[in-house]
Amino acid sequence: MRKQKIVVIGAGIVGASMAYNLSKRNQDVTVIECNSTAACEVTGKSFAWINSSGRVSKKFRHLYDATLAEYHSLEKDLPDLKVNWNGALTWGVPANVEKSHIQKLNRKQIIELEPNLKEYPEEASFAYGEGAVDPALTTKLLLKKAEENGANILFDTKVTQIKKESSNVVGVYTSIGFIESDIIVLATGANLPELCKPLGFDVPVAPSPSIIIRMKSKEKLIHTLISNSKFEARQLTNDIILAAEDYIDESEENGPEAIGKRAFETLRHHLNGGENLELESIKVGWRPMPEDGYPIVGFHEQIGGLYLSVMHSAITLAPIVSRLAANEIIDDVKMNELECCRLSRFIVEDMTSVPLKSDLDE
Repeated sequence: MRKQKIVVIGAGIVGASMAYNLSKRNQDVTVIECNSTAACEVTGKSFAWINSSGRVSKKFRHLYDATLAEYHSLEKDLPDLKVNWNGALTWGVPANVEKSHIQKLNRKQIIELEPNLKEYPEEASFAYGEGAVDPALTTKLLLKKAEENGANILFDTKVTQIKKESSNVVGVYTSIGFIESDIIVLATGANLPELCKPLGFDVPVAPSPSIIIRMKSKEKLIHTLISNSKFEARQLTNDIILAAEDYIDESEENGPEAIGKRAFETLRHHLNGGENLELESIKVGWRPMPEDGYPIVGFHEQIGGLYLSVMHSAITLAPIVSRLAANEIIDDVKMNELECCRLSRFIVEDMTSVPLKSDLDE
């Protein structure tokens, strides 16, 4: 196995997962991050639900099916990783009820799981195998392990340009100088198209905003992850609750601040003990959203040594996708599991290559 100089740009959950898996296999890894610490952008503003039961295209189903086992494996290698495996309770919103780890619960069973709700549905779906993590802590643990494996982590360092000679990348120009590389992994989330455009190609990824509301709690009020038509919330720690809401616009009525405050009041109203909640922060995370909603992963077909890795939901998919990607990079193989993720699926040569809308929800 040849030891390669691999530059990973971005220290969110995707970049950290890539660095972890590459360094684990004795590669010369350098992570470059423009912020002063990891998970400063969308990762740190993530709801961080390991959601394997959502409705997805059958072309990508195998990746979601593999996520839970991948996190359990990760826990063994990272003893400080704390995954909350208390499951996800859903009602009043679409759910995939055909999955083997989902069961239907009646009102009595829901009350037993979540005794602090003021209102209960007659029935709910419970994904008992699912979990959630602290996104910033998880990312930092992955980077710490990568560093222990020999990776070099450069914070406060901005990549200004990717250098290409002939048809291959050879390194990156940064705010601290030029860094040579054999492979460059782009894990910069919604900023990925910005680095690709000077190389002569577009990546169909756009920023998709979501709102995360963080509130202080005097006691543990939520035991599972709850998703329904009125709120989506979970307990991050015994004294912190997270809620997630959709972004609408920047108006006074429907801007993030207004939506966040309404979500806060909803939880105060729907939880016994909710009157003691204190609003801590309302933040917008700009998720990288590929055009069809699914990951873009793999080597660029015309630019040697350039590897793309961008996805939503990154918390769910980063560990499994990054392990498979590391195999492609190190062993010079194409993993069948990632064939559905190639950038080439967006290149329209004739009408048969256009992704059909009906394919997205198969």
